[in-house]
Amino acid sequence: MDAITQVPVPVNEPVHDYAPKSPERARLRTELALLSDHPMDLPHVIGGRHRMGDGEPVDVVAPHRHAVRLGTLTNADHADAAAAIAAAMAAKNAWAALPFDERAAVFLRAADLLAGPWREKIVAATMLGQSKSVYQAEIDAPCELVDFWRFNVAFARQILAQQPISGPGSGTAPITVRWTASSMRSRRSTSPPSRVICPPRRH
Repeated sequence: MDAITQVPVPVNEPVHDYAPKSPERARLRTELALLSDHPMDLPHVIGGRHRMGDGEPVDVVAPHRHAVRLGTLTNADHADAAAAIAAAMAAKNAWAALPFDERAAVFLRAADLLAGPWREKIVAATMLGQSKSVYQAEIDAPCELVDFWRFNVAFARQILAQQPISGPGSGTAPITVRWTASSMRSRRSTSPPSRVICPPRRH
């Protein structure tokens, strides 16, 4: 089917206030208890596989309460870094070959999950891992990141739709924008940078 598709119009994610006796407050308390009482391994993800690095192990504790151990990570060594680079290079062509709508759907689905069933989990992780209040964690983790993902999809669609107007007698000058996944933790790794390919003009 031939179509010029449009992505959903983004709107700012509403801020939850976690008022006493609210359902979201109860869910948050459950997640805080789970993360505080059950330290976990914090692996690298390389080529879609979760694995602990071969470097020095490091205990991750709550900055405001060092007795609360949240988990253990192992630093990446040179081999881990090389494997991550190789995996990214191996995946890039298949990702770049996907139509825009399929790539956009990945981020829109992630935004829906973060705004919904994953919300209290990431708020709890931000409160414990970065010593933030519930309000700080709410606006930082789900709200801001959901906005980045949804708005950046819309901005990427706008960028792809733009083509320069050619001057008289100058021929055509099409622009191909490579929309790649490039946060502030998550945002920086998923924003669409603009890389314009300008082939040399042949006369």
